[in-house]
Amino acid sequence: VLPTLSRKSAACHWIVDDTGFSKKGVHSVGVARQYCGRLGKTDNCQVAVSLSIANEHGSLPVGYRLYLPEQWAQDTVRRKKAGVPDQVVFQTKTALAMDQIDSALATGIAAGVVLADAAYGTETHWRDQLSERGLLYMVGVRSNTKVWWGSHQPAPMPPASPKGGRPRTRPMRDSAHAPISVHEVAQSLPARTYRQVSWRQGSDATLSSRFAA
Repeated sequence: VLPTLSRKSAACHWIVDDTGFSKKGVHSVGVARQYCGRLGKTDNCQVAVSLSIANEHGSLPVGYRLYLPEQWAQDTVRRKKAGVPDQVVFQTKTALAMDQIDSALATGIAAGVVLADAAYGTETHWRDQLSERGLLYMVGVRSNTKVWWGSHQPAPMPPASPKGGRPRTRPMRDSAHAPISVHEVAQSLPARTYRQVSWRQGSDATLSSRFAA
């Protein structure tokens, strides 16, 4: 399937997502009361993190891992009863996703733009890891995520100390230099900046929204 997708289009995007599986009992590995995206609410479920490559012709999962909540990872009795291997330890969903991305890169799959929702994109460290790997991304973020934008820029870096020491690398902020929320950025853009874009037919209506770039 992978060679066929690659031949049909040079643009294969990498999609990071997680899927919830509703459960009634408490014995399935990783089952817990946690957010289930399929239901849009917290419920008793298992969650799997996946990496898929996709284009307009189709999609193919290339990574799939069951998420093991921390309470499961630390419960030795429950782990033993369920047969969870000793080498499986607690990892956040973003860490699981990054492991899958690294595996895909190591196997030589052509890198694509990484797409993810705000559950992943809001984490600054995760976005930084994508950049460190030379990957472009388009991810969701929460409306209160802070960014440097327009006239809102970091304070100038102070000169290096003559006494030496590690130079500053993180953006500096003070009362006159502070980031703003992406909600404020969106509100500040003129209406003409936005375009209505439709991308496909949904189950009830055409999926569309307003975008600015």
